Amino acid sequence: MTLRLAIVGRPNVGKSTLFNRLAGKRLAIVDDRPGVTRDRRFGTGRIGDLELELIDTAGFEDVTDESLEARMRAQTEAAIRECDVALFVIDSRVGVTQLDEIFADVLRRHDRPVILVANKAEGRQGDEGTNEAFRLGLGEPIPLSAEHGEGLADLYAALRAFVDDPEELEDTDEADFEAAVAAEREAGDEEDAGAEPADDRPLRIAIVGRPNAGKSTLVNRLIGEDRLLTGPEAGITRDAIPVDWSLGGRAIRLVDTAGLRRKARVQEGLEKLSTADTIRAITFAEVVILVVDATHPFEIQDLQIADLVEREGRALVFVLAKWDLIDEPQSRLAEIRESLDRQLPQVRGAPLVALSAETGRNVDRLMPAVFKVHENWSTRVKTRDLNDWLAMAIQRHPPPAVNGRRIRPKYMAQTKARPPTFVLFATRAEQLPDHYRRYLVHALRESFDLPGVPIRVSVRSSRNPFVDGPSPKASAPSGGVRARGAPRKASGASASGAGNKTTKAAKTAKSAKSTKAPGRSRPAAGSKPASRSGASPGKVKGRPASGRAVRAKGPTPRGRPSRPGKS
Repeated sequence: MTLRLAIVGRPNVGKSTLFNRLAGKRLAIVDDRPGVTRDRRFGTGRIGDLELELIDTAGFEDVTDESLEARMRAQTEAAIRECDVALFVIDSRVGVTQLDEIFADVLRRHDRPVILVANKAEGRQGDEGTNEAFRLGLGEPIPLSAEHGEGLADLYAALRAFVDDPEELEDTDEADFEAAVAAEREAGDEEDAGAEPADDRPLRIAIVGRPNAGKSTLVNRLIGEDRLLTGPEAGITRDAIPVDWSLGGRAIRLVDTAGLRRKARVQEGLEKLSTADTIRAITFAEVVILVVDATHPFEIQDLQIADLVEREGRALVFVLAKWDLIDEPQSRLAEIRESLDRQLPQVRGAPLVALSAETGRNVDRLMPAVFKVHENWSTRVKTRDLNDWLAMAIQRHPPPAVNGRRIRPKYMAQTKARPPTFVLFATRAEQLPDHYRRYLVHALRESFDLPGVPIRVSVRSSRNPFVDGPSPKASAPSGGVRARGAPRKASGASASGAGNKTTKAAKTAKSAKSTKAPGRSRPAAGSKPASRSGASPGKVKGRPASGRAVRAKGPTPRGRPSRPGKS
C-alpha cells in the first residue's frame, strides 16, 4: 500500500529537507531563509519497505486576506484534505510557538491522522523542545534530524501503524526481493518488446519565460484547476513544479518553472538555485513552451531563452500571453511574426500561439501546436529521399571552391532523431564554410516540413588511405580471414606433413631472401659506391645518377626482340 503523506508546519522548520530525505534525492530547493517553498510539490519516496507519495507544502501563516501568504495557506489546507497522514513538523530547538498551536487546531478540524515530528533534534539541544511538544495534544513527538537522517526508524514505526494490511510489510530476504524484481522486469520487457517505449512515457513539457509572464496561470488554465500559486507579484514560483495531466488519453507532464532574469541581475543564492532548476527542467524536457508577455514581446531575455532552448536541442513553441490587452491583434501578430523570424533564424517557422490564459481565449490552439512540433522533432527521413534532396540542393546551389578546389558532397544520412541529426560525407569536409552548412539546414527545414525544430548537420570526410594511412581493421586481419601469401591449413592426416613442408619452404625463402646478389648489394653506411669501368662515382653505364634508364640513341629495331642467349 502507498501512503500519501503531507509534510506540513510553519515556515523554516525543515519540511523541504525532510521531503528530500524521504524522496532520496534533492527535489525541493532548500535555503536558510524562511518561506522558500510556496507551491505544493509532489514526489515519491520510500522509508524501509513503505512506499510513500510525498507532498511538500508551504509554511503555514495565520492570515486569511488576499495576500500571498493567504494563498499559500490555501495550498497547504488543500494538501491536508488530499493526504492519508499529515506529518506535522516543529523545530525542536525553538520549541512550540504560538503559530504551532494555531496550526495544531487547524489539523484537528480537518480530521486527519497526524504524526508529530520534532525536527533538528540532533545532539541534546532539542531535548527541551521535544518534551515541550507534548502540550500540543497530538501524541508523542518523534525526535529526528532530517539533515543527518537520524530518527527515521521511529518515524517508520509510526507510519507502519497506518497501513491497512501489516502482513504485506513483513521483512523479506534481500536476495529474493532482487530476484523477484529482476524477473518482473524481464517479463515486462518481453511484453513491451513490440510496443513503442515513447508511448508509455508522458510527454514532458517545460513552460519557461521571464518573471510575471503568466506561466503558472497558463498551467492552471490547461489543467482546469488552481494547482499553482498565481498573482500580480513577480517571482512567485521558485521551484520547478511538475504537474501530471492527461489529454485525450495521452499522458503529459507539465513543468512550471521560475522566471529567468538576466544573468547579471541574478545575485542572490536562492535565485541562482531557482535558475539552475529551470535550466535543468529545459534539459530534461521534450517540448519547451516559451511564454512571452504580449505587451513587451521578445525582449533580449526572451531571445536568449529561445537560443538556449535551441542549443539544448528541444522543440520550441512560442506563446504570446495576455493577448486580451492588445489592440488591433491581426496586424500586431504579423509584425511579431516577422520580427521573430528575423531575430531567431535558427528556429524559423516555430509555432506562435497568441492567447489569454486569464480569459481562456485561444488556449485550445496550444496543445495541437505542441503535438505537431513534437512529431516534427521525432521525424526520421529515409536515406534515399535524403540523398535525392541533396542532389537537388547541390544542383541549385553548388558548394564553393576553397583554395581553387571545389568541395564535393557525396551522400547524406540521418543518424538520430529528437532532434533530427544528419551526417554529410564530403571531400575536404573541414573546409566547408558555415554559411553553406546553414543553407543546408534551412533547405532541410523547408523541404521536409520541419518548422521550429532544431536541426543538427555534421560534415565528415571519407577516409583516404594514401593520406590517413591504412585503417586499423585492414592492418590487423581477423582470425577467420587468411592473409595474402599465407599457406593454407592442412587437414586430416596430411596436416603434419604439410606443416613440415611449409616450415621448410619458409626457411628456404628466408635464406634466399637474406642472400643478396653480388651486383645488388648496398654499400655500407658512410662508404662511397664503387664505380664501374672507370665511371665516376654516382654514375653507372647506361643509367644516370637519378636512377632512370637511358634509351640508346639510334633507330629502334623493328620486329620481335630476340630472347636472351639466342641469336
